[in-house]
This record gives sequence, structure tokens and C-alpha cells, in this order.
Amino acid sequence: MKKITETTVSFKSKNRQWSLVDVKGKVLGRILPEITRKLQGKHRVDYTANLDMGDNVVVINAEKVVVTGNKAKTKIYTHYSGYPGGLKSMTYQEMQKNKPEQIIKLGVAGMLPKNKLRAKRLTRLFVFKGNKHPYVDKLS
Repeated sequence: MKKITETTVSFKSKNRQWSLVDVKGKVLGRILPEITRKLQGKHRVDYTANLDMGDNVVVINAEKVVVTGNKAKTKIYTHYSGYPGGLKSMTYQEMQKNKPEQIIKLGVAGMLPKNKLRAKRLTRLFVFKGNKHPYVDKLS
């Protein structure tokens, strides 16, 4: 009888890279899939769907991202607290003034697969309003 050997994947072999994405003047719907692919690790040769193989992504100039058409006035972000009367809604323009980082985070979160790896992947997404960020040394 043959003995079955088990193969294990070394989690130490994951070399996470740091990617800088400048979204200044770029269309939201075009840049979000690129960010999502890097977080998932689909751009790597050793991609495995059941392992968290993605890279760290730093997004800068979040307040300067652009949407096409009439979405700036008509797109609505909603949040429900679970209590009666707890529905909060905000248009894209209001969100861009108050919380531009949330636009990118919510878009990427919506594009990631809804599984156990989603929260881990989102912790590696760093979004900043301007072009200054504390990860300059890791990006070089």
C-alpha cells in the first residue's frame, strides 16, 4: 500500500509587495478592479484562491477620484443601523467632501469575494485623502 504524502504551503513564503495607486483624475469604476486584483493576489503567478496571497495597496488622492455621467448627483450610499429610523443616506458629492476614503474602501469591499478572507484583505488596503502617507519607506 502506498503512503500518501501531504504537502503543506509555507505561509512564510508569501512575499507581500507594496503597491502605490494614485487615483487622481481616474474613473472610480476603472481603478477599483485593479486595486481588488492586487489585494487578492490575482496578478501573481503563485495565486491560490483559498490562500491570502495578495499585496498591500496604498491609495493616494482619494478626494480627486472621478465618476462618469450623472453619478456624482444620483449615486447614494446608504447605511442602516438596524434600529427603526436608522437609515442614513449620503450622495456621492457629500461623501467626497466628508469621507473620500470611504468611497474607495466601500467600492473595493463590494468587489471582493464575500468569504472569510475578505476582512484580512481589506486590512491591507490603506487609503489617504492627499498624497502624503506614512508608508513611503515600504514602497521604495
